[in-house]
Amino acid sequence: MDKQSHTSDWAQKARDKGYDQWLLVMLDAIEPIAPILAQGLWVAQPLAGLWGGTRTVKMLAETLEAPDGVSQLRQQLSDDTGE
Repeated sequence: MDKQSHTSDWAQKARDKGYDQWLLVMLDAIEPIAPILAQGLWVAQPLAGLWGGTRTVKMLAETLEAPDGVSQLRQQLSDDTGE
């Protein structure tokens, strides 16, 4: 599974649970410090593995490190929500 499809799966699960609007607001708030948060996710990745979240944490860290990562996450969460 490539990074893009895993991002889509994560975003779809967030939409299904009704977290999409809350996460969009959070992305607006964290955008300036996204690279710093990505480093925190790298540190937390081994712990996330205890609950099977290693792949999701890795995907989020990689995406937040990218220059347009927050925009990518925002687009994934906004798809199919009528925005």
